Amino acid sequence: MSNSFADLFEHAVDAMPERVALIQGQRRITYRELDERANRLAHHLAAHGAGSGTHIGFQMHNGIETVETLIAAFKLRAVPINVNYRYGPEELRYLYDNADLEILVHHRAYAPLVEKARVGAPRLRHVLVVDDELGGPEIESASTPYEEATAGQPGTRPEVERTADDLFVVYTGGTTGMPKGVMWRQEDMWRVLGGGIDFYTGEPVTDEYQQSRVGAESEPAKWLILPPLIHASALMSSFMALWTGNTLIYTAKFDADAIWDTVVAERPGVLVITGDAMARPLLDAYRARPVDATSLAVIASGAALLSQPVKNQLLELFPNALVSDSIGSSETGFGGMGFAEKSDDPARGPRVQTGRGAVVVDDEGRPVADGAEGWLAKTGSVPIGYYKDPAKTEKLFRTVDGARMVVTDDRARAEGNGTITLIGRGNMVINTGGEKVFAEEVEAVVKAHDSIYDVVVIGLPDDRWGHQVAAVVSCSGAVDFDALVDHVRAHLAGYKLPRRFWVTETVTRTPSGKPDYRWAKAHAESREADHVVGAVAR
Repeated sequence: MSNSFADLFEHAVDAMPERVALIQGQRRITYRELDERANRLAHHLAAHGAGSGTHIGFQMHNGIETVETLIAAFKLRAVPINVNYRYGPEELRYLYDNADLEILVHHRAYAPLVEKARVGAPRLRHVLVVDDELGGPEIESASTPYEEATAGQPGTRPEVERTADDLFVVYTGGTTGMPKGVMWRQEDMWRVLGGGIDFYTGEPVTDEYQQSRVGAESEPAKWLILPPLIHASALMSSFMALWTGNTLIYTAKFDADAIWDTVVAERPGVLVITGDAMARPLLDAYRARPVDATSLAVIASGAALLSQPVKNQLLELFPNALVSDSIGSSETGFGGMGFAEKSDDPARGPRVQTGRGAVVVDDEGRPVADGAEGWLAKTGSVPIGYYKDPAKTEKLFRTVDGARMVVTDDRARAEGNGTITLIGRGNMVINTGGEKVFAEEVEAVVKAHDSIYDVVVIGLPDDRWGHQVAAVVSCSGAVDFDALVDHVRAHLAGYKLPRRFWVTETVTRTPSGKPDYRWAKAHAESREADHVVGAVAR
């Protein structure tokens, strides 16, 4: 079996050629048309030297050409590299260089940044620009227009022998440091995050044709994918939908009102979001202007977890939809899935049924007893390692008792019966007076207060305690800080209480919805706090 991404897609094309594959605004293309357009791009890229192992960057928001670029690269056994379109020139130069990009495809909206960054990327020898609805500026550019490049190219599939060992690389978000590339075999990524192992039963599919075969026998569903395709969770959700013959709906940017209009117009059955960062604006827009959202059967969150108050609101407003919360990372793929239940405790950590191979281990990499805390780890299908970083690879990827595993920085508690409770990311732990505080635990409680719209919790140096817990918040109204402190104290120990608060109009997050801790620390360090909490018992 090949089990390469391109082969799995082509099986779906052969089984369901006239089904609608992608919807973007008024544009619709079928599986056959998507295949032919990707083939034309692949032939153009091959003419410019792209082949097995060529790194092709895509600096693109969600859209039809983004998917075409990914498929074309996979068809050639090239390696698409996700480029965060919110990066500035220096960050782009770093990524272009670190990822050894030879070819880049970008939307015109990002042309000014590309022109600045490409000067410091000598390996980058061919750039394509895609016109987009965000109204990118017309500037002097050496980039080749996308449609001009593909015009006249054959729509036939390039003759390339692909394998399950073909490489898939995803660059991490870099919210706490510089981004790094995680290398996977395509078959391994397919197994853990593409449906190669059934998410519900944990059973591997029988062969590379099973997804397309079952899809052809079923009515297609529409999936509205909101997180950006530069993030692995959205990319793999999209490909899993394509491999099974479903229809993907994309919007170029996140606009809550426009998204509900799309729900009304297209009637999707699945809505894919990223945590509170997307759920809260969607909830606000829906309350302000309720629409017919009865088509939604599943609201699925990945990459960033939903807080308990937001889960409660989703369940109340959409009682007929199943609300799911998945855990995972670039280094582990799928780690587990939980289904939302109502709860009045905002400090209750997210609890999930672990995915195949997920386990909580101690510092030596061995499973902990039920009820004990440890590190979330993954065995079975795991990445090859980090691109050009053997030291970090050796640190994170281990062999314990003959089994290869990846041990993450995520702290978790083994609950028994195949479930775990997530505590927080170890790389964002705040050590205050010898006590460990996990930022995500505090964020969940602070966000549960009525006056707080969003929050990022950080640790700042403190002469007495080593570090002090602090918070940057955006508000839904005036903040009664005394009431907020009482609220946090009711759910958490005193040493976990933020001692300083900064109020900002908008909390900055990454395109995938994760907290941007570097931004929050820079914001806090650049100005005086808006509120300082007095002496509180620890």
